[in-house]
Amino acid sequence: MNETLFVITGLLIRIGLPVLFTAIVVVLLRKMDEHWQAESRHLPVAAMQKPCWETKGCSPEKRAQCAACESGQPCWQVFRAADGTLKEECLACDVFIQAPIPA
Repeated sequence: MNETLFVITGLLIRIGLPVLFTAIVVVLLRKMDEHWQAESRHLPVAAMQKPCWETKGCSPEKRAQCAACESGQPCWQVFRAADGTLKEECLACDVFIQAPIPA
């Protein structure tokens, strides 16, 4: 009986504690991520020098169909990928490169 108890206790220590520690770290990281996302929503977005359609020279027809023109946000924010990453074309765009860094 004692040997079985020792084996069970050993398994709990060897497996249970790392799993518990990992779960605690995951919960804390998720809370930190939620906090950072909420904080970023309240940060003012630095205004661009010129709207992107002026920098790119977009036609009025293209501007009428562009979601960035209607939103008032920088174009790279509007056209982010579904997972939140910037598209490759945005990283090489002059509008993104010349944008002021938020304070």
